[in-house]
Amino acid sequence: MVKKVKGKIMQMTITEKILARAAGLSSVKPGQLINAKLDRIMCHDVTTPPAISMLKAKDIDTVFDTDKIIVTPDHFQPAKDIQSAQLLKRLDTWAKEKCIKNYYKVGKAGVCHAILPEQGHIKPGHVTIGGDSHTCTYGAFAAFSTGVGSTDLAAGIATGELWFRVPESIKFVLNGKLPFGVYSKDVILEVIRIIGTDGALYKAMEFVGPALKEMTMEARMTITNMAIEAGGKSGIIGFDEITKKYLDEHLKAGDTDYTIYESDAGAKYCQTIEIDCSKLEPMVAFPHLPSNGKKITECAGLAMDQAYIGSCTNGRIEDFRIAAKIMKGKKVKCRTIVVPATPVIWKQCIDEGIAEIFYNAECVFSAPTCGACLGGFMGILAEGERCVSTTNRNFVGRMGHPKSEVYLASPATAAASAIEGKLVDPRNYL
Repeated sequence: MVKKVKGKIMQMTITEKILARAAGLSSVKPGQLINAKLDRIMCHDVTTPPAISMLKAKDIDTVFDTDKIIVTPDHFQPAKDIQSAQLLKRLDTWAKEKCIKNYYKVGKAGVCHAILPEQGHIKPGHVTIGGDSHTCTYGAFAAFSTGVGSTDLAAGIATGELWFRVPESIKFVLNGKLPFGVYSKDVILEVIRIIGTDGALYKAMEFVGPALKEMTMEARMTITNMAIEAGGKSGIIGFDEITKKYLDEHLKAGDTDYTIYESDAGAKYCQTIEIDCSKLEPMVAFPHLPSNGKKITECAGLAMDQAYIGSCTNGRIEDFRIAAKIMKGKKVKCRTIVVPATPVIWKQCIDEGIAEIFYNAECVFSAPTCGACLGGFMGILAEGERCVSTTNRNFVGRMGHPKSEVYLASPATAAASAIEGKLVDPRNYL
């Protein structure tokens, strides 16, 4: 059953409505402190072991609901060293002891923010937390989703509740239609360029407008994924037929009920920003901030040592189809690492012949992992090296040596740049 809820008492945004429901209140307003019931909790190998230790130190050995906690190792899987192996062991032992129903162990594990939607764990109207800053990804499904630290994660695991300050909302109106060779990654890089890395500090970033209508759910997840890079508490996109089609294909049988919330026409926003997407070009965010966006026509020609295509931002099948189209029949001129976000996506790449294209182009084609994105393994940069990357963050030392450099771009720009060994306009290769 799908329910659609409209405001009755006061005009509210979609975020305010979802939080009001979770708090058992008829309405909420920005700045209000609430205690909300959690619908899903995402746990991975880096922040969950400390949360487990906190609970044990307090003699709290409970899990609020074994069906609503989703566990997957992703940052250091398969284990890269003894320390990461210990983290994976602690996570594995805990998940088995607590009989966590949705445990994606090594072999089925992958990038958390790709696994949860793919496996049907995210629904409209839900409140979801995860021990990872990019948990805001799930807002693409008309849900409230945000990252938390290990302490709040521990509280959520034990009680199924967490306190929030209701965020103000910024409305981003994405007008027009994306031009040829421009993708949702370029859109969010432009948004962050405009408002800066603290432009949406503890605010809900609500995306609306005609440009969204032609974006797939994969493309939309790229946008909400990077809300945190503007300081956002969450990113959110309203429900439509594209959302419904994805959910119809991914929600598990017997678990297809959800409630749709929409922003009221009179809802208050602290700011409204309009962007004409029809005028956008492929973007590249220069070191060392995601807000350092430049048009590709302003920076083409800069030599690269590595290209990286993957991560929770751009590691889905749509991204690899785009990259493979560019790389087919060519060879890369710089070290290129391709990492599907989940085993399902990995197999799709095999079945569709995409992996063979990457192989023939002389790329590294890896098992699912977050490794290189956070400078863990599978693509560490040496001093002075530059990497064009489809990831979400390019801080100092993010992917390796403090004197290395990361340039954020779309899969199309990364693939084309890999072919040339320098930043190039992907529109010339599509």
